[in-house]
Amino acid sequence: MNRKTVVRMAELEIDPDRLEAYRAVLSEEIEASVALEDGVLSLSAVSIRDKPNRIRILEVYADQEAYEAHLQAPHFLKYKNETAGMVTSLTLIEVDPIVMRAKP
Repeated sequence: MNRKTVVRMAELEIDPDRLEAYRAVLSEEIEASVALEDGVLSLSAVSIRDKPNRIRILEVYADQEAYEAHLQAPHFLKYKNETAGMVTSLTLIEVDPIVMRAKP
């Protein structure tokens, strides 16, 4: 990680009645973003164990330009459009990485 790397965390709440549909669209979007966008370094989504409709996504982009390109990518725009009625709350949090490691 360098100082130009953009790391964000998204906290979402999903309509419980639409959770399975949301998870399917989210999975499709993450797979496409990592496969098609060089600047998307990592996207990880988890749910809170006792509250599965509360989703957290850790996003890592090469730089601000990569993040902005991601927001305009067709697969991301499709995700936003398809999930608009499913997401009941969204908070985007700017975070600073301390230590982030992954095996290749």
